[in-house]
Parts: sequence; structure tokens; C-alpha cells
Amino acid sequence: MTTLHRTLAAATLLAAAATMTHAGEVYPSKPIRIVVPLPPGGSNDVLARVLGNEMSNTFGQPVVIENRPGAAGNIGTDHIAKSAPDGYTLGIAPNQTAAVNPVLYSKLPFDASQDLTGVSLLARVPMILVVNGKSEINSLDDVIQHAKAHPSKLTYASAGAGSPQHMSAEIFQSLTDTDLTHVPYKGSAPALIDVLSGTVDIMFCPINSALPYVQDGRLKALGVTSTKRLESLPDVPAIAESIPEFESDIWIGLIAPAGTPPEILQKLNTELNRSLSLSSVRKTLAEQGIEAEASTVEAFDQLMAADRLRWGEVIRRANIQVD
Repeated sequence: MTTLHRTLAAATLLAAAATMTHAGEVYPSKPIRIVVPLPPGGSNDVLARVLGNEMSNTFGQPVVIENRPGAAGNIGTDHIAKSAPDGYTLGIAPNQTAAVNPVLYSKLPFDASQDLTGVSLLARVPMILVVNGKSEINSLDDVIQHAKAHPSKLTYASAGAGSPQHMSAEIFQSLTDTDLTHVPYKGSAPALIDVLSGTVDIMFCPINSALPYVQDGRLKALGVTSTKRLESLPDVPAIAESIPEFESDIWIGLIAPAGTPPEILQKLNTELNRSLSLSSVRKTLAEQGIEAEASTVEAFDQLMAADRLRWGEVIRRANIQVD
């Protein structure tokens, strides 16, 4: 056998070994479960089901989606953290559960930095700063001027303390030196209803929820939270155009229990990158206001760690307390 042949043979053996979890077992050899720590129907659930279907087709094993909502996503995330690190229990992780909650709640039954590991970033969901269609506020400058002229009088709705809507408003206030009044709700739907009725003045709202109302004129879009304009709203400026340091998209990734073998994480990561590059998948997600975006395992771990530091500073500065 030549040196080249020996090298190729060794590489083949290593590749084969990379799919083994136990002697003689090729991963995956049984159904995979993806836990969604939030209720069915939202962006997190849509992502899990679309990508779960692709994973099932590739791996030849069922991928079961299990919704475990409660406690702002902490119940489901705790379940993921305490599951066996064998690649058969994975979890959807929006930035609220993976980056905000770990620094917002003083007592959690898990340590996100120690008990969880990233698999891949999956997507981003931009938000839109919206006001009621009949509001006298017509621009981002109007919001800032009104807030400065009437401190604490301008109200903003959110899906609750620590939610992406809440955190976006906190960053906005910090960067514009304004003082807004927070009106928290139990979820995005009731918050949006009160903005539509004019009960609350403004809201940072996920695009998939707000866009239909912007299109029919019941809401006005003043800015988007991504760093660049969106194809679906080309005339609406990015808030960063006026406030360069502002960025507050919702990102969503896939996590696994800490200790999951690196070769399994890499196999899952390769599959997710493949799935998220498919035009059919990207189109399906885009129709729900979800922008597909994959990453390496390492890059997603770094994103989660960096955002915990970032949001920790925001929470401390705003003195946000939930427990």
C-alpha cells in the first residue's frame, strides 16, 4: 500500500468513526427530539419543523418536535440542559433563552455557559419599530423628540420583561437618552393588539407579526432593527442609519446538552448548513419573516457568549429585575 493509499484509508476510518456514539452504533440510529421552549406557531416552532423535516430526510430517522413552553422559555431550556449528551435531544434557542435569560434571572436551574453547547445559528428575525396607523408620530426622529419633550409619557409594549421587544427598547433608550414607559404583556399578540388599538404608543415588533398590518396601513413602520434595510420594506430605514450603534434582531439557533461529542455536533452542523442553503428552505422561511443564517459550531458559541455580556450590561444599566 502506498503512502497516499494509507493516508486515504486513515481518513476514511476517521470519517466513519466521527459518526459513532457507541461501539457499532452510527449516529443517528434512533429518533432525534428537538425541544422548542416556546409555544407552537411562532418563528421558533416554524424553524424546528422545517429543519426537522430536512434532517429526517437526510438521516433516515424521525425528528420529533416537542414544545415545552413556560417561564419565558426557561422550562424547556432546563430540560435540554439536563438531557443526555448523546445527540438525541436538541433544542431551539432564541437569544431570549440562550443569552438574555441567563443574565436576567438570578436563579436558574441551569448554567447556560456550562450546561449547554451550540450546534449552529439558524436564522434571524428582524423587528420593526411600529406605531398605530393614526398616530401623529411619523418617523424615528418624531419618537425621539416626543420622548425628550415628554419624559416617561411615551409608552411601549413588549411580550414581557426580558423579551426581545423589551431589550430593543432598553437599547433604544440608552442610545438616545430618552425615557419611555414599559407596558409588558404575556406574549406578543396581546401587546400588538393594544398598539393596533392605540392604547400603547409604540412597539418593537417581529416582522412576521407586524408586516401584514403595516401593509394594510393599520400600523406605520418607522425603522427596522437590523443593520440594513429589508427587501420586504425597502423604504423603511434601518434604525442604525440614525443611531449607528443600534442592532437588536432576534436570532435563533440550535443547542445541545454540554458534553455532546464534537463529532455529533459537527455532523448536525454540516446538515443544518446544507439545509439552510437550500432555496426551497430559505423561501419557506422568508415567507414567515425568517432570514436563514447558518454558522459554525464555534461561531454560535461565541455569539451566545458575547450576547450574554452585551445584554448583561443592558440589564444592569436599566436595573431590570424579574425575580
